[in-house]
Amino acid sequence: MKRLAIAMALSVLAVAAHAQPPIPRYEVKRAASPINIDGVPDDKAWAAANKIELIFPWDAQTGAKQKTTARLLWDDNYLYVSYECEDADITAQFTEHDDPTYQDDAVEIFINPMPSQTGIYYGLEMNARAVLYDYVMYNSGKLFKQFDLRGVKLATHIDGTLNMRGDKDKGWSLEVAIPWSNFDALSKRPEPGAVWSANINRWDGTEPNRRMSNWSDPVQPRANPHVPARFGQLVFVQ
Repeated sequence: MKRLAIAMALSVLAVAAHAQPPIPRYEVKRAASPINIDGVPDDKAWAAANKIELIFPWDAQTGAKQKTTARLLWDDNYLYVSYECEDADITAQFTEHDDPTYQDDAVEIFINPMPSQTGIYYGLEMNARAVLYDYVMYNSGKLFKQFDLRGVKLATHIDGTLNMRGDKDKGWSLEVAIPWSNFDALSKRPEPGAVWSANINRWDGTEPNRRMSNWSDPVQPRANPHVPARFGQLVFVQ
C-alpha cells in the first residue's frame, strides 16, 4: 500500500508539472457606434468592450513590467483592436512599412480565422510610430513578408516624448481597424457565435532591458509568441 501511495503521489506531481495554463476566451462585441481611428480609444463604442490585461510569462527577462490593456470590437466592415500601454520611456526607430517594428516599443496581434487549423495565421506588428509590419505565417516558421493587408487604418497617440531617453513618459495608445476582406482565404466575415483564435502581445523596452507580455501564455522556455496552438479564443457576439 505504501508503494502504491508513493507511485500515485509521483504520478500527480508529474501531471502537475506538465499542466498548462487554460486557453483564454474573449467575447468580441459588436460596435454600437462609429469608431474614429485616431490612436485614442475614447469613442463611446470602446466603453462596452471588455479589457484584456497582458501577462508576463518570462521572469528571466529584465525589462520593466509595464501594464498593457487591449480591447476588441467588430462591425460589418472591420475588426477593431485598441491597446493602452504604460511606458516610462517610449522608443521607436523604424518608420517604413514592413520594417522590423518588433524591435521597437510595439504591440502585435496574430489572427487565425480558421482555428480548426494552426498552420496559417496573419501577423500585425505595430510600433509606437504607427508603422505596420504585416505578413502571413506558415507553420510558425515560414513568414511571407510580401503579403500586405489592404485598407488597414492605424494610428497612435503618445503621452510623452518619443526617443527622448532622459525624461519620463506616461505611455502610448494605438487603434487599428482591419477590413474583413483580408481574411477571405480562410474565412468570410464572422457571424455572431463564430470563434476565431488570436494572440495579443507587446514588446517593450530596449536591449538589454526588454520584455514581452502576452494575452495567452505561449508556454515556451524563451520569449516566443508564435505558438498558434496556444492562441486565445475570440468569440464574436452581437
